[in-house]
Amino acid sequence: MNGETAPMAKTEQVRAGMPSITLVPNDRPWRWLAAGWQDLMAVPHLGFVYGGAVVVAGWALVVVLLQLGSAWAILPATAGFFVVAPLLGAGLYEVSRRREAGEETGFLACAYAFRRNGTQLALIGTALLLIHLFWIRIAGLLFALFFGLGFSPAIESLPIAMLRSDNLLPFLVVGTGFGFVLACVSFAISAVSIPMIIDRDISAFEAVAVSVTAVLRNWRAMALWAGLIVVFTAMALVPFFFGLALVLPLIGHATWHCYRDLVR
Repeated sequence: MNGETAPMAKTEQVRAGMPSITLVPNDRPWRWLAAGWQDLMAVPHLGFVYGGAVVVAGWALVVVLLQLGSAWAILPATAGFFVVAPLLGAGLYEVSRRREAGEETGFLACAYAFRRNGTQLALIGTALLLIHLFWIRIAGLLFALFFGLGFSPAIESLPIAMLRSDNLLPFLVVGTGFGFVLACVSFAISAVSIPMIIDRDISAFEAVAVSVTAVLRNWRAMALWAGLIVVFTAMALVPFFFGLALVLPLIGHATWHCYRDLVR
């Protein structure tokens, strides 16, 4: 299943000397999830500890924002998880890579992912972080625009106060629109670029170019893949981040198989 391609799949060159893109069936993401589940079950202690660390980090973020009196930022910061999650999964990509190559896996393997081609990985990480920070800034400006600078109810009454406001619907529509655009950009540049950087000696700019091309040429399959990631992650975030302990490693391992399927 690793790197398996459909019988009728086609391969196209991005440009001379660059990796090639494989065209896959529209329902291919389900196979990536199945392969990711196999990786997770093969080394569950790695995946669940990795996911558990992200859960704890999410709790810490909420506590910090509450202490700073920025309860309004909890929602956009949580939504921004979709932007930076591809970088967080780097260690999981390395575990899947090692399993595929028949190499030993362990906690040190997760850490080693950030050392291989680290400079290029940091460049993409910086880009994703800037997108995340830009989203939080936009969310803050929209909140002030629609609700006013004096709108600062206590955290326990914030949801009710927002629901009673006539500005809630336009705020959600505009905010969702901005978030959707930024999410599409971050997904396109990181869909396969980070596992590619971990797997190959390639620059961040070349990896991003391949990633964007792979998304555009397989836009139906990648739209399904993005939708599955959003649904799974949203469900995982609802029970106070607990679900991320399972969803993050599953999506992380599956992303490796997405990369191996799309890029040759």
